[in-house]
Amino acid sequence: MMSGAIGFGAASLLFDPLVGWPVLYMLAALATLGLGLALWRGLNGAWLRVASALVLLAALANPSLQREDRAPLSDIVLLVVDESSSQTLANRQVQTAEAVARITQAVQALPNTELRVLRFQDGAEDAGSLAMTAVAEALAAEPRARIAGAILVSDGRIHDLDLAPALPAPLHLLLTGRATDWDRRLIVKNAPAFAILNEEVRLTLRIDDDGAAEKGGEADLTISVDDGPAQTYRIPVGQDIDLPVKLPHGGMNVLQFSTPVQADELTDRNNAAVVQINGVRDRLRVLLVSGEPHAGERVWRNLLKSDASVDLVHFTILRPPEKQDGIPVSELSLIAFPTRELFVEKIKEFDLIIFDRYRMRGILPMSYLENVANYVKEGGTVLVAAGPEFGAVDSLWRSPLAEVLPVEPTARVISEGFRPKLTDLGKQHPVTEGLEALAPKEGWGRWFRLVEVKPIAGQVVMSGPGDRPLLVLDRVGEGRVAVLASDQAWLWGRGFEGGGPQLELLRRLAHWMLKEPELEEEALTAAINGAVSAQTLTITRRTISPDPPAPLTITGPDGTKTELTLPKAGPGRYQTDWLAPAMGLYRLEQGDLTRVVAVGPPAPKEFEQTIASGDALAPVIAPTNGGIQRIEDGVPDIRTVRDGRPASGRGWIGITPRGAYVTQDVTVAPVLPAWAWLVLATLMAVSAWLVEGRKTTRSPA
Repeated sequence: MMSGAIGFGAASLLFDPLVGWPVLYMLAALATLGLGLALWRGLNGAWLRVASALVLLAALANPSLQREDRAPLSDIVLLVVDESSSQTLANRQVQTAEAVARITQAVQALPNTELRVLRFQDGAEDAGSLAMTAVAEALAAEPRARIAGAILVSDGRIHDLDLAPALPAPLHLLLTGRATDWDRRLIVKNAPAFAILNEEVRLTLRIDDDGAAEKGGEADLTISVDDGPAQTYRIPVGQDIDLPVKLPHGGMNVLQFSTPVQADELTDRNNAAVVQINGVRDRLRVLLVSGEPHAGERVWRNLLKSDASVDLVHFTILRPPEKQDGIPVSELSLIAFPTRELFVEKIKEFDLIIFDRYRMRGILPMSYLENVANYVKEGGTVLVAAGPEFGAVDSLWRSPLAEVLPVEPTARVISEGFRPKLTDLGKQHPVTEGLEALAPKEGWGRWFRLVEVKPIAGQVVMSGPGDRPLLVLDRVGEGRVAVLASDQAWLWGRGFEGGGPQLELLRRLAHWMLKEPELEEEALTAAINGAVSAQTLTITRRTISPDPPAPLTITGPDGTKTELTLPKAGPGRYQTDWLAPAMGLYRLEQGDLTRVVAVGPPAPKEFEQTIASGDALAPVIAPTNGGIQRIEDGVPDIRTVRDGRPASGRGWIGITPRGAYVTQDVTVAPVLPAWAWLVLATLMAVSAWLVEGRKTTRSPA
């Protein structure tokens, strides 16, 4: 059966009816009808009849009186202290310590009140200040019925407002910082992750002055790419600036932007920004010049045509001019080939020029080959795949191109089977390092011809029989040259005796000649190792020097310097994983090599906006009747206020006593024993009969 209760402070009236409530309701309805009939007939004892019915109904409801022995509990005030990175600016730590001390003293002076102090730091992975998460955790650790108020000591820059809990008591914000604070920050509003080389991409930047700063004016903006020289421009403050940028090389390009630190500025952590854009080539434009038909010509063409990102122009001589058939040289091609357009007007549009067994036959004038030599000096790239003709009288060595070639032919051709191998330098050079791992079990397939050459410059990375040079790389001016002293590479492409990594070798050659940073001989790279953590840098130093590199110097975002000695990880490779202590911009220096890398955003979320403000928290505080007060104006006093009343005023904040208690003992006793109910009901009924009987005897017959 259902029971009920009526409370009166520490005592309450319980009902445990002897019959079901529906039966009681029906009996009450019958008693009401009887009362109505008695009143209609004018019976003097009607009120006694009603009293008798009520006593019987009360007896059936079985009332009991419950008394509780209660022990009062103390109220709890939550003090949540923000110790995030932005709280280290200016004198905010001093203000925070002062506020915590004053509040602790004030709460201890209140009767029956306890203080719970909770401190929180920056959220993981640059999540910012998670004050609402801290408040929710504090609420979960304490009974809500005892929470009399919550006080947050912070700069108001909170990043989890959407997780604000429902508070049962007033929430107050004691704001650190000063009203005169100001800060300048650099913002990169949009930047692409990828961009095509030699095509303009636009970035949007902005310099803003926040806080008590004079609006408008101009500021210096310094821009640098990778470790290149910096350039400074004057730009207006508070306006979006569209910056056109052309990436200088393929791979990752690190663009650094900064503005000088101003006097009395809060911090310089948001005065710099780093944008990392991966430079990709829209198309790799290759000019293949074949001197005569041979077995490897088709392999070269198929390799280049198989890559959809390669635009190939193939200039080949099908019939040598010394063939005596009376056909003029100008008519040896099926169509008039635009040699002047290719070798004079548009030569700089090619990314790579390959001479495959080309010999001087008068097809290309010396001035054209001189253009090719100048093209290399100005940053172009040339690959010479040499055959027996390289040592002949009509060799390219006898042309103006010899000025940029790193080898000199001896006119001797070695015709014997041999397996190409890497030199000691080749095992460290990024073009050939690790190629041996791509060989089949029995090793690379054999080649059967080598043009003997003497290296006069550059680096020999592959050798043939008798350790004779096979692949020689060299830098000339701004460009690069490679000479492959054999025309047998096609055997690898055909899979002869297991073949070899012809495609990978050609790919690496092309990317090295195109100055891709990951294939530089002397390179310093750093990348986030996400498999370990978001703040772990994998630092790699590549070198072809036999000596280990000097210690690496790392400059952190706060100016602190760390020295690391990189352990050897392989031939010509030194590598380590380093845990960055904080988010921000790090500069790596080793000799004349520098590298800039951003761990997380260069300006962590804590430093995106540094001016103390309670505007963001106002919608959370207002429903609780709390307030926002600056510590700069003095730490407010603490008063007690009734629930629902304003809990903040000039120089004071309020908490709401909750009156919580714990019940130590409960006693339950019936209101009256059963015989007492029966006696009362009988007395009421007899009284009603006597009153009504007396009236009847007095009335006339």
